[in-house]
Amino acid sequence: MILKYPLVTEKAMMMADRENTLQFVVDILATKDQIQRELEQTYEQEIQSVRTMMTPKGNKKAIVRFVKDKAAEEILSRLGIM
Repeated sequence: MILKYPLVTEKAMMMADRENTLQFVVDILATKDQIQRELEQTYEQEIQSVRTMMTPKGNKKAIVRFVKDKAAEEILSRLGIM
């Protein structure tokens, strides 16, 4: 499993509202293509871009932007976060 869990911080929620993006902690060896494929299969939403970064704690974070407007809010709603 490449996706571990979604990040639910104040900044991540603002990005979901304003930029239609979500943040996930992912497997450290996962590539951007693998992350995009798994997210598209899991949530059935087309992805515009995937950015990754390493956190100071040594986790890998993926910032995912969706094509469809309000897709991020829809996914958060499905997960019971919003």
